[in-house]
Amino acid sequence: MTQAESMSAMSREMQDCVAACMECHSVCEETMSSCMQMGGQAQMQIMRALIDCAEMTRMCADMMMRRSPMSAEMCALCAKACEMCAEACMSMPDDPQMMRCAQACRRCMETCRAMSGMAM
Repeated sequence: MTQAESMSAMSREMQDCVAACMECHSVCEETMSSCMQMGGQAQMQIMRALIDCAEMTRMCADMMMRRSPMSAEMCALCAKACEMCAEACMSMPDDPQMMRCAQACRRCMETCRAMSGMAM
């Protein structure tokens, strides 16, 4: 099977989940930069959630793209990291970047939850 054939075999749901993971990863990285500029102790809690979420979403997308047999379990963990990050970002409702991040995290959480219940 060529790489092109392998990619065409990826389900629409999996493609959507990979895209949501990559979007969430990017937004978390951008939000980390914004958060570092703010400084302060409260942001340290948010930073931990952002770092965990950014790393987890990248790894989850990678595992799905290579059809890892552990993808479903990784999607379940990724959904949890996204949920925690969304909650952390919601602690700053007046910050547009934090709200954008919370939204990306929620979307990723939903797609990862759906994928974690599916046979890969």
